[in-house]
Formats: sequence, structure tokens, C-alpha cells
Amino acid sequence: MAHAYTPGLRVTELAVLRRERRLPLRGKVLVTQGDAVEADQVVARCELPGNVQTLNVASRLSIDPVKVPDSLTRPVGSTVARGDVVASGKSLFGLVTNTVTAPTDGVIESVSHITGQLLFREPPIPVEVTAFVRGRVQAVLPEEGVVVETRAALLQGIFGVGGETWGPIAVAVNGPAEELTAARLTAAHRGCVVVGGSYVSHAALMRAREIGVSAVVVGGFDDHDLRLLLGRDLGVAITGSEDLGFTLVLTEGFGRITMAERTWKLLRLYDGQRASVSGATQIRAGVMRPEILIPHAASDLEVPNTADRGLEVGSLLRVIRQPYFGRIGHAVELPAELQALESEARVRVVEVEFADDHTRAVVPRANVELIAE
Repeated sequence: MAHAYTPGLRVTELAVLRRERRLPLRGKVLVTQGDAVEADQVVARCELPGNVQTLNVASRLSIDPVKVPDSLTRPVGSTVARGDVVASGKSLFGLVTNTVTAPTDGVIESVSHITGQLLFREPPIPVEVTAFVRGRVQAVLPEEGVVVETRAALLQGIFGVGGETWGPIAVAVNGPAEELTAARLTAAHRGCVVVGGSYVSHAALMRAREIGVSAVVVGGFDDHDLRLLLGRDLGVAITGSEDLGFTLVLTEGFGRITMAERTWKLLRLYDGQRASVSGATQIRAGVMRPEILIPHAASDLEVPNTADRGLEVGSLLRVIRQPYFGRIGHAVELPAELQALESEARVRVVEVEFADDHTRAVVPRANVELIAE
């Protein structure tokens, strides 16, 4: 049988998934191996060093820098509160007493007798890492984090923005070709992962943020609205750190594109069940896809063999270049010989039968993406 490698998205009802949850620096792990965890449960915690503020004590007290260490009212290393006097000195022949107070809560870190400056460290910044998905702790990474294992339905998207979130799935439209409008969003969708159809407008996303929706999952979105949504050009950096108030996942791409029937049916099947969503996307140098994970309650379900066999006759795929961009179909033939394109380039191609109207087209293999189960 003809065979070729083609990168693709996973859309599967059941898979064993492991997600590594690491702290940015060493800290404390709060769970043990084998523990059951929920998506919003904190599994590890650490503290980032606070910001440093510089106080020019010599200038404020009008004294020689060499005398600054003796002017401190608290020793180096002391914890002080905002407004506490940390140094004092006399001026005008000892007639006037000047003081320097702490600008915020923190610790006196060091003092220089050369510059006359005091370094003041603000309180540490706590950082907590959650499990992200309901499951069990498969492994503990000492002082760093954990690996959480879950059996879940997995749906990967084409593009996303916004961080990790979770909530019950709420299907808000009647079919995969319908637009998710602002009128379809109500107060009942607060905290939900709202599923639309082919498209969502910027106005509808603003309504979602106003309500307090956790995430929006739709087929497409206008690319010119992305800058309006983010307030800047995206560039080529990884997404996922945007503070939008919600997470947006596009399952098909930019524009009005009907959500793939397979993706729609799977999301519809789990309507009302709790899902974990990440909008993190990276196309270059290590592909990372936005994803929706829907954990199963049972832990003994038989997981189908999902070995990556690549593109072959019968594979479900999506075209990712014009003129058939966004269309879904099956590979019906994989010619072994190179074929010439209009550009006169000779490439390997695949013959695709489209699912919507059963027409066929010959497409370069580089222009398709496998929808892997």
C-alpha cells in the first residue's frame, strides 16, 4: 500500500495522555505519585524573588556615603513593612533629623558605603502550577513538578490564543456550519467552554469576555480581527500567554470554515462534560497545537492503537492551501511518481475525494494535513 508521512491533527475519542506540569524554578510538590487530581488543583508551588528597589540613602539624609551603614535603624536582612523607618541621620549641624522609610513590604538586602545606596527586595511572588486536567499523578519530578496521566478525548486545533482553562462544554449552535453570534451567548455560559460552528466575530468574543466564558471553540475567525483582539501584531512567537479573559481555539483556520463533522460530533457528544483547554500554539521549531481534553470517568477503557502510520489510502485529511483550503476528504490515491504543477515544480501528490460533494482533486502532499485518530 502507498505510504507517506504527513503531519496532522489528532481528533480522537479516547487516548492515554500525559502532561508534564513544571515549576519555573525549584519549589515544593504538593501531591504524591498515584494521587487523583482535578484540573484546578494546585500540584506544585514556588516563589519567585521579588523586585529590587534602590534607595539613595546618602542623598536623602544629606550624609557622606561611608556613613550610610551606620545610619540604618534595622540591620541588613531585616523584614520591614511599608512606611517603617529604615535609616535616619542629622543635618544642619545636628539640628534636623531626616529619615528614610521603606517604600513597600520587603527585606533590606544590602547597603553600599561607596554609593550610599540601599537595596530593598520586595516580597517574593508566589507561583502555583495546577494539574490542568483531571487524572492521576503518574510521576513526581522532585522539587520541579509532576506528570499527570489521564484517559480522555483529545481534539487538537489549528490555532489558538489564551492560556490554560477549564469548564463544562456548552454547545451554543445547532450545527457545524452556524455562526456563533453574540445573541447566542447568555449568562448561563459563564465559566463554560462554548462550542460554536463555522465562525465567531470580534463582537461575539467581546460578549463572551463580558459574560465570563472560559473558552470559545469554533471553526474559523477573521485574521484581521486577531490584531484587534490582541491589540498588536502576533508575529511568529508562541501563543498561550495572552491575557484575554478567555481562550480561543480555531479548529479549522482563518475565515468562515465549517467545523469538521468529526470534530463537531465529538464535541456534541460530550456536551455538558468538563473539559480542559489550552490555546498555546507554535508553528515553527517544534509544533505545538491548541487542544481540548475531555477526561473520561472510567480508567479501564481500552485505548485503540494510535500508532502514527502516516498518510495512506483512506486517510482522513484536510487541505491547508488554496484553492481547496479548509476542505476535508479522504486520500483515494497516492501516485508514486512526481507530477508537474503549474509552477513547473515536480512534487509528490495525493488524489483527494472531498467529503462534502464527493468531487476529486489532485493536491500536493505538502498542502494537506492528516486528521489523525
